[in-house]
Amino acid sequence: MLWTIISIILIIWLIGLVLEIAGGLIHLLLVIAGIIFIYQLLTGKRSL
Repeated sequence: MLWTIISIILIIWLIGLVLEIAGGLIHLLLVIAGIIFIYQLLTGKRSL
């Protein structure tokens, strides 16, 4: 589930970078996804 969300956000971020659409919002979502990813790694919880 987590990997799916991260993948979707990365794809949307790449599209936003190429088309220059909603840059601030997409970067904010990417930062949030990164924080969640790091938290999951540190706590050892895996949702694969």
